[in-house]
Amino acid sequence: MKKFPILLLPALLLLVAAASRADNRFPPERKLVYAEQIIANYYVDDIDTSAVIRDAIVAMLKTLDPHSTYTEPEETKELTEPLEGNFSGIGIRFQMVKDTLYVIESVAGGPSERMGIIPGDRILSCNDTIISGVKMKNSGILKILRGPRGSVANLKVTRKNVRDTLEFRVVREEIPIYSVDASYMVNDSVGYIAVSRFAAATAEEVADAMKSLKKNGMRHIILDLTDNGGGYLKPSTEIAEMFLRKGDMIVYTDSPRNGSSAYKAEKDGEYQDGRVVVMVNQFSASASEILSGAIQDNDRGVVVGRRTFGKGLVQRPFPFPDGSMIRLTVSRYHTPSGRCIQKPYKPGDDEDYNMDMLHRLKSGEFSSSDSIHFADSLLYHTVRLGRPVYGGGGVMPDRFVPIDTTFYSDYYRDLLAKGAINNYVISYVDANRKAIKKKYRSEEDFDRGFNVTPAMLKELVETGTREGVEYDEKGFNTSRDFIASIIKGLIGRDLYEQSTYRRIVNPMNPVFANAVEIITNPSLYNSYLSTPSE
Repeated sequence: MKKFPILLLPALLLLVAAASRADNRFPPERKLVYAEQIIANYYVDDIDTSAVIRDAIVAMLKTLDPHSTYTEPEETKELTEPLEGNFSGIGIRFQMVKDTLYVIESVAGGPSERMGIIPGDRILSCNDTIISGVKMKNSGILKILRGPRGSVANLKVTRKNVRDTLEFRVVREEIPIYSVDASYMVNDSVGYIAVSRFAAATAEEVADAMKSLKKNGMRHIILDLTDNGGGYLKPSTEIAEMFLRKGDMIVYTDSPRNGSSAYKAEKDGEYQDGRVVVMVNQFSASASEILSGAIQDNDRGVVVGRRTFGKGLVQRPFPFPDGSMIRLTVSRYHTPSGRCIQKPYKPGDDEDYNMDMLHRLKSGEFSSSDSIHFADSLLYHTVRLGRPVYGGGGVMPDRFVPIDTTFYSDYYRDLLAKGAINNYVISYVDANRKAIKKKYRSEEDFDRGFNVTPAMLKELVETGTREGVEYDEKGFNTSRDFIASIIKGLIGRDLYEQSTYRRIVNPMNPVFANAVEIITNPSLYNSYLSTPSE
């Protein structure tokens, strides 16, 4: 049996030992480097060193807070791309129905539209990569269709009533990703804007939408931030500035190590007059909370909905040369009244933090505001009127709106989960596109005149059955009106504008209904914006 000379220790281990003897305060960061080198050079089996380092970084960040994270290059790209405001691709919105890619929309002015690709086309392949007939997730489809700017996507396409396969040579271009999902007039004086994220160009998009609505008579505005998980801080402050006076505090950040920064309105906002209502819910987070908190704390508008997510930590990106990135919490942000809306967390206990929504649901918070309790130590007061507001766990709306489950049924859930509603709408639009567009020239005409018929609902049920959703009469009757609204909204979205969907479905949303009630009633609106003594 061969013996190894124990006394001939590797130089690295001698170095570590010497360093340890020389200084008992051996720097932890050097220990981490040595540990990686020891594992890489002397572990019994071959290992993936990059994986070891990645796991070490992830483990370190887990000891800090729930929002300090590490992402691999591909994950980083997926995370930042929607916030940068564009990507390089062929410019279509599509839907996979079973194993067929249907073009829902060609982006106006985009490369696909210019080459003649139209809604209803089926893309069979891209650069000899087969798409049709292959079960693939949307992420896989995107990797095929997207590519560097200037690269070519050779597409094979089939089209209804056209016998031969069509071929298109589409040169990929920068395609914008919009943050404003919908913008329309609710009535003669009230506008509505839905913001889905806070990206680089979001403030510019909102400003353009506001100008367009103002031309159509807008004097009051509903800002819909429901389900908006946040994004960049700057656009949220720029949008807040539109409604505030010069010098008004919007938000400030504070950190014992990194100092403080204050964001104040640098000029008088163009929309200081008129009523403002902000819609939020439990999934409104981060930049959404900065904007809604600024409106609320400056007593500039009324916040309606449910308590927001509660993310008051600010992350700074630290990118690595390989495209991976650390997003590290560097400060906390505070709304103008001084409150930090970060909900409690235990360092290293991400599981409990991630279960917060389930805890809220079980406590009855989504059904009644009486289940929400704030400690007196978290009490603050708004800047202008001194109204009571609370920190320590999201932005509590001025009017609480419970979640509506009256339309919900397991049958509706299964239709949605199996894609039956989307699949039915695509087939219906495909068969009736020309007739609908001929009869209803605009989305307003469509909204006023189109109705989902019993025959259409019967066809949906049949589609569901084919998709494996067993018909449930009680569940169908419970969800019937809502399902009909969803179908009409999706048809309108596919034939007219993205905002058509919200225009049609919003009236069934209780948060929207409450927002409209408040903004159209001056005395009710003002009752929320009064001093506590009044």
